[in-house]
Amino acid sequence: MQADKKICAAHVENLPLVSEFVEQRADHFGLETKKKIGLLVALEEAFVNVCSYAYPVGEGEVELACSAQDDAFVLEIADKGLPFDVLSLPDPDTGLGIMEREIGGLGVYFIRRLTDDVSYRRENGQNILRLVLRRAELGKA
Repeated sequence: MQADKKICAAHVENLPLVSEFVEQRADHFGLETKKKIGLLVALEEAFVNVCSYAYPVGEGEVELACSAQDDAFVLEIADKGLPFDVLSLPDPDTGLGIMEREIGGLGVYFIRRLTDDVSYRRENGQNILRLVLRRAELGKA
C-alpha cells in the first residue's frame, strides 16, 4: 500500500474528515475492527492535541500519511507547530481515584495503550507522531 496523504487545517471541526480518511485506509489495509477502533481513538487524541496546542498564534495544518509496512498499518500525523514531544509526558497515575487525579494526561496514555508502537520525531521543522498497528496473529482477535 503506497502512502496516502491528506492535509487539512488544524481545526477540531475537521476531526470527522480525518477520521473517515484514516478509517478508509485502515479498512483497505485489512486492519481488524478492534485495532481500527483503537487507532481512531488514538487519532482523535493526537489530532485534538495538535489543534489545541501546536499553533498558539495563527493557524496551521495537519498532514496525515497512511501506509503499510510489512504486517503493520502506519499512520503519521505531522504539524509545523511548536516543537513538542507528546510522548515526553508521563503516564497518569491510574491507581488514583478520578477525583484525586490531575486534569489531563489520559490522551497520551490512550495513544500509548491503543497502538502497538508509537514514536515521535522532529524533522524538517515538523512534529511527527508515528502510530503503528500490526495485524492480529492468526487465531487472535
